[in-house]
Amino acid sequence: MKTAKKTHLIPGAVTALLLAASLGVQAYAQSGSAQVQTGASANGASSASASQNSQTDSTTATGKPLETKSKEGFWGHMNPLARKKWVNRQLDPVKGRLNELDELQAKNANDIKDVDSRAQAGINKAQSAADQANQLATTASGTASQAQQTAQQATAQTSKLSSTVSNLDQYQKVNETEIAFRPGQTVLNTKAKDALDQLATQLKGQKGYVVEIEGYSHSRGQAGIQNSQHMADSVVRYLVEQHQVPVYRIHQVAMGNAPLSDSTGVSSKSGSVVRVVMMQNSLAALN
Repeated sequence: MKTAKKTHLIPGAVTALLLAASLGVQAYAQSGSAQVQTGASANGASSASASQNSQTDSTTATGKPLETKSKEGFWGHMNPLARKKWVNRQLDPVKGRLNELDELQAKNANDIKDVDSRAQAGINKAQSAADQANQLATTASGTASQAQQTAQQATAQTSKLSSTVSNLDQYQKVNETEIAFRPGQTVLNTKAKDALDQLATQLKGQKGYVVEIEGYSHSRGQAGIQNSQHMADSVVRYLVEQHQVPVYRIHQVAMGNAPLSDSTGVSSKSGSVVRVVMMQNSLAALN
């Protein structure tokens, strides 16, 4: 019969095996717990990140938060000796967001400028309309004042014309002179012509006047009437020919041997005299 071969283990090897088994069990337990905790932490982190993203979207200028591009090292921590390339990757989102903010600020500035420009244009238009309305009101006021002044002048002129027309047949004595003749003579001497020249000078440019010429003679009867007529004709002829006095403004009469009254109405002796009287009516006031 064969005899079983006995196995002899070294005590140190047994101790090493037991220690390895114990460490394996502990590592397995810690790995399961770490996975559970990691899953819970990941779920909580994802929900917190979603909530934070929803809040950040409503508070950031562009609606999107900055993305953090961090790459941890082998042991789960950031490398304190980060290279320039890694720093640039971290700053790229910040630079992009700053550019977005600059564009947004420029857009807001343009919008504000556009609104201000339109508001200023509206103000200028309103001011222009107000100035135009004010100018029209001033013009209308001036026109109304001018029309009122014209109406007042027309009323005054109408009243004046009415008074003038009503007094057309009312003549007032303005000047009077007497031209003396020698008995039996009908020719004007130098003194008589000078007196008529002075009278005619006053007639120039006058309106509403007439000249009354009355001839008186020392002779009686028909001879006296003819003599007084001839003397009056001499005076009329001189005024018409030498001073262009209109004939229609001259009224003459041969009084013959009628008594000659003075300016007070008192009669005196008759003689060879021609009385020349200048009379004017209300038209003289229009000169």
